[in-house]
Amino acid sequence: MRSELIVMLTHNDLTVENAYEIFEQCQDTKALYWGFKEQPLPIEEMKRIYSKMKECGKRTVLEVVAYTEAEGLEGAQMAATCGCDVLMGTCYSESIHKLCQQHNIDYMPFVGDIVGRPSILKGSIESMIAQAKMLKDKGVFGIDLLGYRYEEDPEKLISDYVKQVGNPVCVAGSIDSYERLQFIKDVQPWAFTIGSAFFENKFGDTFAEQINKVCDFINA
Repeated sequence: MRSELIVMLTHNDLTVENAYEIFEQCQDTKALYWGFKEQPLPIEEMKRIYSKMKECGKRTVLEVVAYTEAEGLEGAQMAATCGCDVLMGTCYSESIHKLCQQHNIDYMPFVGDIVGRPSILKGSIESMIAQAKMLKDKGVFGIDLLGYRYEEDPEKLISDYVKQVGNPVCVAGSIDSYERLQFIKDVQPWAFTIGSAFFENKFGDTFAEQINKVCDFINA
């Protein structure tokens, strides 16, 4: 199983203002999954971008960096309004899960203790795996794992998760080198996100070139 790249039109955990234009320039690249964050674009602009992505046959993702149920539910409603395929982020709540089920959205909540924006992940690996297994039993599609944002041992967390939990996991955030990309290729989570690293040209010169380089590397 090869991991899916989710291209995030975000820098420092915020959607970039020219997200529509960047997608237009890159719509013919090899990435199937595309998304961005719930801030700061107005909802009408979010809908316009997601509509364009859908026209191009892409799978659409909204990642919501919210830690309260009220904020998470607001983000989930955005995903429903925009017709997104996948909601990533939020701390799990039954209300968010129910809304996702009503709108056929695959729900991938966070696990662990998360603070700040850009997010930092805290907690023990054992507790996060236990939480993920509990959420799997509740029927969530998968988990949004802020693996490289973990303040202790990121690669042990990612590796242990993939081995022990078994449902789809997206390793989100701070994949910014071929060394980390090789680790992702070896461990094979369901998906991984890259956003800021593309804007900082960590994988090449142009946004489109970087996307294809990462896809080719993962699929080789």
